[in-house]
Amino acid sequence: MIWRAMRLHKGLKVWGLVALAVPALVGLTAISTLADSTPTPTASAVALPGDPTKGATLFAQSGCTSCHGASLGGGIGPALNPIYKLPGVSNPLDPNFIIGIITNGRVHQLGDPGSANMPVKGGNAALADQDIKDLAAYIIQQNLTGSPPLSANELAKRTIFWAGIAIVGMLFITLLLSQYNMRWIARRAAARRK
Repeated sequence: MIWRAMRLHKGLKVWGLVALAVPALVGLTAISTLADSTPTPTASAVALPGDPTKGATLFAQSGCTSCHGASLGGGIGPALNPIYKLPGVSNPLDPNFIIGIITNGRVHQLGDPGSANMPVKGGNAALADQDIKDLAAYIIQQNLTGSPPLSANELAKRTIFWAGIAIVGMLFITLLLSQYNMRWIARRAAARRK
């Protein structure tokens, strides 16, 4: 009779743990979903302004890699994948915005990434208007289909999720160890009484 009561009590502890773990996982999922407060930039429904394949070739041959890196990860100039969002720019993947920066250049301002000015036409005066459109198409395509590093929001969501899993796992292990410890203490006490 006592053993049956203990089994029932042990079963209740496990069910209690499950009853706590399931809502905790649901809560963590909800919190991680809410962590995504700023959407990643999109090109909306705008067609690419040029040929991204030609843009990739131009990017490698025109010296763009010396400032922005071969994989568009940045260096002297800012990262282009994921593209750096400048203050006051609502959509950094707007083709007109990218074409304007490449065509006219940009003076480095306080708070901008990188350490150098963007020269007019990237320092290559031989670039034609279509070449600039192809470069813009390449940058946009890489941001939409490439494999950029995780955004800060996505990294936060994954961190919250896995930290939550770890906490639930530690609670479960603590429960198992405490049950084992209580049985060991009970056996020691029974052995002393003999």
